[in-house]
Amino acid sequence: MPILSEARYENKMLKPERELPLREGESVIIEIKRPVTDQMYGILSTDKKTADTILEMEGLD
Repeated sequence: MPILSEARYENKMLKPERELPLREGESVIIEIKRPVTDQMYGILSTDKKTADTILEMEGLD
C-alpha cells in the first residue's frame, strides 16, 4: 500500500514533513512529483499564491 507524504529537499537530502511508518534500514522506492504550481512557475505571469488560489477554485479539478 503506498504511503503519500510531502517532503522538503534540504542539504542534499529529502526530509519527510511527517514521520513515516518504516523500519530502520528499510529500503523503499520513491516517486518524485512536484506540485502543479511549481511545474507551472514561469509559464504563467502570476505569483505562487495566486496560482494556488486559482487551482483551488471549484471546477478546476
